[in-house]
Amino acid sequence: MSSATDLHGDPHVERYLETNGEDGYTWRNGTTILILFTKGRKSGQQRTHALIFREHEGDYLVVASKGGADAPPAWFVNLQADPNVEVQIKGDRFPATARVATAGEKPAMWAKMTEVWPDYDEYQKKTPREIPVVVLERKG
Repeated sequence: MSSATDLHGDPHVERYLETNGEDGYTWRNGTTILILFTKGRKSGQQRTHALIFREHEGDYLVVASKGGADAPPAWFVNLQADPNVEVQIKGDRFPATARVATAGEKPAMWAKMTEVWPDYDEYQKKTPREIPVVVLERKG
């Protein structure tokens, strides 16, 4: 059996959801993972993604890096089409609204994310695309 730090993609999401984050919440380098549920902009089908996150002033931050690829990750394009998402952190699943951090907010948020995943700085160097920080705001 592989460890939770070896989990990626769909197997990571499945294991996390099966165990309410018992497996998969804590990941590499002490990072923590949430599950983001988006709606496919073309299919209308629910999509799930395991993403590194940090809490920030009651909201949750994720980075749409795709490893520094020139195209943004599909989940980011989906939430731009429909910012109404669901988030699961351990056993807590809740509705949220996704938005891109403003130019004024981003530097502090980016620094907070690179504290736990320094590779984000390297990813940004690989692409002319400005990698966004996404703020997930719990509804209600």
